[in-house]
Amino acid sequence: MEKIGDIEIRVVGKSGNQSLSPDNYDIKHIATILQNVEDLLYPNNKKDRPIITYDIQEGSVRHLFKTTIQTVIGFSAVLGQVQANESIDFLELKTARAIENIQNLSRQKNYEFQIKTSLKEDYELTINPSTKYFRTENIWVEAEFYFYGILKDAGGKSKANIHLDTQDYGYLSIETGEEFLKEREENLLYKKFGVRASGKQNIETGEIDTKSLSLIELIDYQPKFDSDYLNLLIKKAKKSWKNINPDEWLLNLRGGYEA
Repeated sequence: MEKIGDIEIRVVGKSGNQSLSPDNYDIKHIATILQNVEDLLYPNNKKDRPIITYDIQEGSVRHLFKTTIQTVIGFSAVLGQVQANESIDFLELKTARAIENIQNLSRQKNYEFQIKTSLKEDYELTINPSTKYFRTENIWVEAEFYFYGILKDAGGKSKANIHLDTQDYGYLSIETGEEFLKEREENLLYKKFGVRASGKQNIETGEIDTKSLSLIELIDYQPKFDSDYLNLLIKKAKKSWKNINPDEWLLNLRGGYEA
């Protein structure tokens, strides 16, 4: 059985004239914390992540989470680095955005969030209206990308988009605009497409902000294996290499160094 550790997010503030407690803490603020904790702990590969359990207790409001001790150890290290650097630019995008969301809630409601793990007695990161845990905008630039996958959904109530299931990036939501979808007469669903899209990319890490993607072009994409074409290329290559000793060629490429 895996060893379990604890994470606590304590919220200090007021609800009207009363100090915060579970009895006067609005459910929408609970939902905000729950939505962001998964990105804090498991920004990638959520399908296979371990279980996270939840409880809420008094003193002001204490959100208590349990998950694997390995995850708790990693999260404790992240908290320490954020507190020491007073920056979230080094974090993965989803983790950084989750901390930004907590920072925004802190400023909106004048709350202080005190975060710690079961590894330490003291709170390891404090977020309040005076802290500035926001990403530096100038490290994110507009760029173009190509994605390939199966189009699984199209539409949207407030914002028109397509959902592309990709092997490399997972399930992507790409904004299209209503006119694009209105003009499409054929059924797009469950077909393979290439997508040319614009969005933001981190110039230091190369990470793509998948929440910022907008469609530029939808490309008909039907990859297939052509054995005849491959054999033709192999035949041409054999002629080019006919009088070349591969061992000597490799040795020259290495500059005379033998591995």
